[in-house]
Amino acid sequence: MENGLTYIRVGDYYIPNLALDPEPEKPARDIDKYGRMRLTYLKQHRRKLYRELVDTGKLQAHLLDINDTANEWLDRMMPQMATAAGVTEELKARDQMAWVGLMNCCKAQVEEITFAELIMI
Repeated sequence: MENGLTYIRVGDYYIPNLALDPEPEKPARDIDKYGRMRLTYLKQHRRKLYRELVDTGKLQAHLLDINDTANEWLDRMMPQMATAAGVTEELKARDQMAWVGLMNCCKAQVEEITFAELIMI
């Protein structure tokens, strides 16, 4: 049966001569918070997908894509959440602690949405 594999003899055994495809060039940037969170999630809960991405050499690109998308969502949703929560420049000038509290609350809500719909899928 011809399968296109070559074998190496080691002692009394023939072992397939397997090699991974050469890795593509690494991107010039590293993954950030959301990419690292996705990596942790894949390793712990989606092992099959993680192995597939590693074996095909697409893991880094996948993590960068998730990271970029999460940051875009954060940039797009934060102003909307802040407006809905009543965060204004007047509030910032009048009561900075209340402003910080509301902004932290908005960021936590946006991150929760991002985690549920993008990172943990």
